[in-house]
Amino acid sequence: MRLFAAVLPPEAAVAELAARVKALRALPGADGLRWTEREGWHFTLAFYGEVTEEVLPELHTRLARAAHRHRPHELRLAGGGRFDDRVVWVGVDGDGEALRGLADSAAAGGRRAGIPMDRHRPYHPHLTIARTRSTRHHRSATSLAPYAERLTDFAGREWTVRELSLVRSHPPAPGVPGQQPRYEVVAAWPLGY
Repeated sequence: MRLFAAVLPPEAAVAELAARVKALRALPGADGLRWTEREGWHFTLAFYGEVTEEVLPELHTRLARAAHRHRPHELRLAGGGRFDDRVVWVGVDGDGEALRGLADSAAAGGRRAGIPMDRHRPYHPHLTIARTRSTRHHRSATSLAPYAERLTDFAGREWTVRELSLVRSHPPAPGVPGQQPRYEVVAAWPLGY
């Protein structure tokens, strides 16, 4: 199964972001982007990829320990940007150091559970809201700059990160245009307990 560790924003924060995304989707060219579904909005902490059933008990143990070592902390969805002209994202304000620490622990927990993890890169908390429709052979002509610019002043309400979630990604059915991956929380652990 395809798994990752994540922080899921609460519904009130998601609703605020959904209102801003609705305005972005009204911009010229927005139909040329693949917009992520609000049910799938999350902050990936560590991506584990394909994980076998045999690894799950140890991964659960490691993530429970990671959650226990980190205190709940305050965040807010705020600002945004783009990765080249591939992805539009929303960022965070608040205790970003605590979120980075949680991400480092989630990655270390995966490694200790025996999951081969990619080379460590500095953690950049972001929530993906749209992607270009480009493929390997065809680059999208849609500039993401106008979408990123309209996120610079976005600031949602503050909320408390209270748990670390292990999420399973169910890929979309092949050949169905516009279908999105479906995410399922497999387990969650409260922070600081």
